[in-house]
Amino acid sequence: MSDMKGKVALITGSARGQGLAMAQLFAKKGAAVVICDVLDEEGRAAAEALSTDGFEARFFVHDVSAEASWQRLVEDILAWKGQLDILVNNAGIVKRKVIATYTLADWKDVLNVNLTGAFLGIQAVARHMQAAGGGAIVNIGSNSAFAGHPDVAYAVSKWGMRGLTRSAAMEFATARIRVNCVCPGVVVTDINRNAPHLQGLLNLTPLGRAAEPAEVASVVCFLASDDAAMITGEEILVDGGFTNGGNYWRTGMDAGFYGSR
Repeated sequence: MSDMKGKVALITGSARGQGLAMAQLFAKKGAAVVICDVLDEEGRAAAEALSTDGFEARFFVHDVSAEASWQRLVEDILAWKGQLDILVNNAGIVKRKVIATYTLADWKDVLNVNLTGAFLGIQAVARHMQAAGGGAIVNIGSNSAFAGHPDVAYAVSKWGMRGLTRSAAMEFATARIRVNCVCPGVVVTDINRNAPHLQGLLNLTPLGRAAEPAEVASVVCFLASDDAAMITGEEILVDGGFTNGGNYWRTGMDAGFYGSR
């Protein structure tokens, strides 16, 4: 993968977990990294750690669901570096509720962060990327965007991310702005390490394990890099074969068709 020297990359929800792994990899590839999150203390610590290691990183408190926050953030980034080349819409939340127990407030919370936040981000950065002659946007979806999911608003937000990605890719193609979507499966972080359904999902994953945050980050970094210059409007699954046929694979394993590990 080519380096990203001279690039400025904005990654939302990057104070910890999967987003932080992305920020770390982008920084190692040479990009100046903007870490932004509602988690002030953790975000500042993450940026400071990268700076201490010799990388260029800044932290900004940012609420992806607020249009004014996006406007301020882009202005601050341009004041700092004068450019913005890459946007990764990573911020997301989950409620783990079913339709019967969802409140309207819950529904709005999830959609506002997971989907509206990505829409506002694309809208806020696109005009600057257009003026600069191009850029790369990577949305973080989920393999939940290819099936039903117990958390209805989460599923809807990730299905919506696919539509947003494809629509934006068409709209901005002539401006040389590429828009793609990475759809992870199970990625174990502090947020879901003790989730009651985790082992069940792993049992249906043909590769037999969760993805590491760094593995998802590597796919995101590739799509944002110049090596992916001819890729736009795509959805890349990073789920160990789960969506390809995890149920059938599990059935085949249990029936002895595929042998054993």
